[in-house]
Amino acid sequence: MSTRLRSEKPADTQHDHRQTQKDTSSPHRPDSCGHPLDALVPDPAGIPPLCDEPRFVELLAGMVADHAPLVFAIVQEYGERVDGRIVAWGMLLEDGAEVIALDRRARMSLRTPEEALPLFRFGSHIGSRLIWFDPAAGTVLDEDQHG
Repeated sequence: MSTRLRSEKPADTQHDHRQTQKDTSSPHRPDSCGHPLDALVPDPAGIPPLCDEPRFVELLAGMVADHAPLVFAIVQEYGERVDGRIVAWGMLLEDGAEVIALDRRARMSLRTPEEALPLFRFGSHIGSRLIWFDPAAGTVLDEDQHG
């Protein structure tokens, strides 16, 4: 699955666009004498732009939306639904999963998110489960619950 614009026909889909920021430290400034790494990258000077700046930003935002990782949490469950807490966050990428533990500050690269579950079980009273992030599942606390 390619993440380049020129190798794929862009989809005409609408995306929620947040402001993008361009790295202005590019070595392609007129006053630049070049960069040692330029020897490894073909010079794009003779290649015309794909489109104008607003459309290019739209294409990039679409590419990011199409290839964004899925986010999940590892949750410890105390007893049988007595209590629970998030102990790690993770991302499922095309070639595996990355997990970051909150308390131990450990990072893991795994083939699947499920491989992390045994690492967060503790004895016979604390189990672990994988919960996929769903932005629509957010809860709103009543004023009485704020304490």
